[in-house]
Amino acid sequence: MNSKRSKRKLPYPRNSDIKKAILRVFFKNPLVTPDEFPYEVLRELEEMSFYTGLVNIKRIWRTYETMVRKGEIYDILDVVIEKRKNKTFFNP
Repeated sequence: MNSKRSKRKLPYPRNSDIKKAILRVFFKNPLVTPDEFPYEVLRELEEMSFYTGLVNIKRIWRTYETMVRKGEIYDILDVVIEKRKNKTFFNP
């Protein structure tokens, strides 16, 4: 039997899968640095048997920011900047 036929394709991760991977990374290593964070999430997705070839770092950070803004997790990495309604900072 041909080995290419017996090998199944790995599924692409959905945003919910990326959220689960983010939570698992923080559970395993709560002291992860912002530089290491996206690569740890990619490694976790690979351990969860997902194809990570099309998952970019920007998507991971966008998912993290969405989770923080919705209140699903605390900003552990302290990287999300709060949006301000009044953008003028000049005080005469």
